[in-house]
Amino acid sequence: MSSEPALPQHIAIIMDGNGRWAKKRFLPRTVGHVKGAAGVRRIVKACADRDIRYLTLFAFSTENWRRPPEEVSTLMDLFVQYLQKEMADMSSEGVRLRVIGDRSAFPQDLQARIAAAEQATAHNTTLHLTVAANYGGQWDILQAMQKVLVANPNLKPDELTESMLSPHLSMAYAPEPDLFIRTGGEQRVSNFLLWQLAYTELYFTDTLWPDFDVSHLQDAFAWYAQRERRFGRTSAQLTDQTNTM
Repeated sequence: MSSEPALPQHIAIIMDGNGRWAKKRFLPRTVGHVKGAAGVRRIVKACADRDIRYLTLFAFSTENWRRPPEEVSTLMDLFVQYLQKEMADMSSEGVRLRVIGDRSAFPQDLQARIAAAEQATAHNTTLHLTVAANYGGQWDILQAMQKVLVANPNLKPDELTESMLSPHLSMAYAPEPDLFIRTGGEQRVSNFLLWQLAYTELYFTDTLWPDFDVSHLQDAFAWYAQRERRFGRTSAQLTDQTNTM
C-alpha cells in the first residue's frame, strides 16, 4: 500500500491579491492582473503533473463589474489573451477547458472564443480546468432553481429535492471540491461555489496570487493531508470503516 498522502482530486482557488501585489510595488493594479495571469499556467501544469483531475479558478465574479472600468477592461483582455496563447499548449497536454458563469454580459468576440476553446478541448481528460467568469454562487443556485421550475411547472415546494437541483448547477459534471484555496489573506468564500463547497476543506494563505507558486501549492497539499474528512461522521466511525476495508 502506498504511503504517499492522498491528494485532493478537485481544487477550487480564489486567485486574490493581484491589485495589492502591484500596489506594494507602486505599479498600476492592471500590472498585478497581468502577473497573476502568468501564474495560472504554472498552477495548471503543477496540477496536471500530479494527476489532479479537476481545477476550478475564480477569475471574475458578478461583483467585479463594480471595479474601475480600466481594470475590468484589462481583465477581459487578459481572458482573450489567455484563450489565444495558452489553449493550444494546454490542449496538447490533455487539459479540457470549461467556463461557468453568465456569459451574456461579455463581448460577442469573447463569447465566441470561449465556445471555440471549449469545443477544441472537449476530448481532453487529463485535467478538467474550469474558469468561473461573471460567476456567483447565489446566481448559480438561482439559475438551477429556475431550470427546475421551468421543467416542472406544477412542482410543489415539498417535492423539491437536492437531487432535482444538483444536475442544473454549473458544475454538475464535476465532483465537489476537496480543497479550496484562497490567496491574499482574506478568509471568506466570496460567493464562490456556495453549494459545492459544503464539505470542502478551506485553506487560506497570506501569499498574494502573483507570488503563489508550486511550493505554496505543496504547502496547501500538506495541510490538506492532515485533515480528517468526516462528512458528518465521527472519528471512530472513520477508523472502523478503514479497519474493515
